[in-house]
Amino acid sequence: MNKVILITGASSGFGKAIAELLASKGHIVYGTSRKPKEHTSIHFLQMDVRDSVSVASGVEKVIQEQGRIDVLINNAGMGIGGSLELATQEEISEQMGTNFGGCVNLCQKVLPYMRKQRQGRIINLSSIGGVMGLPYQGFYSASKYAIEGFSEALAAEVKGFGITVSLVEPGDFATGFTASRQNSQATLDNEDYGTSFSRSLSLIEKEENGGLKPEVLAKRIARIVTCRRPRMRYVVANLEQWFSVVLHRIIPGNWFVNILRSYYKV
Repeated sequence: MNKVILITGASSGFGKAIAELLASKGHIVYGTSRKPKEHTSIHFLQMDVRDSVSVASGVEKVIQEQGRIDVLINNAGMGIGGSLELATQEEISEQMGTNFGGCVNLCQKVLPYMRKQRQGRIINLSSIGGVMGLPYQGFYSASKYAIEGFSEALAAEVKGFGITVSLVEPGDFATGFTASRQNSQATLDNEDYGTSFSRSLSLIEKEENGGLKPEVLAKRIARIVTCRRPRMRYVVANLEQWFSVVLHRIIPGNWFVNILRSYYKV
């Protein structure tokens, strides 16, 4: 049976690849974008995921046109690089508000309809940065850690209504995310952090630009959408990054911090 799917951040990167693949499989796909957009197979909604009024309006439009939402994919996100110490309140608010706040807004507006249906599937995009704190991407990691905890609690609360919640934790992928990252000029200019941040940023960008293609993630999401019993977590990464997630779970915290410092040249 074809599903009605709502995916945020569908104009580029992961969201675009996921939305196009799901539409090609016959699903009815609604994608969100902050700017007006048209597509031959995706129904685009202009939406700011940080604005609950904008989110409510978009969700209501899907319900009016289709009568249901079977799958919600919370993909919209952004990144700000820099020292945790020097982050401004505006940077923190934008990072947390987009990545975590947007996920919460969509869930809160979609869940009443899924509860009424007594079925639904929520797929939240986290990151391997949501299971380990990445240096100079600390608030990005914090936003993804928040999604992890939120999703675990949500899964427990809504399972009785026939609703499943899954987390997808990507590693490095070659998308527009790298070019659109906002980097802290205050950190680059700081005499203590500047050189270290520049070294780390060069490595981060190299790893991302040489990462997996977004179509790899899209194929995994498409399988999660239709599988009978989706898992709680899916790590989608190269072997080295997958191993780092496993290592993080089993070795002492101080050891892992030293590994991160060495790897990211901090």
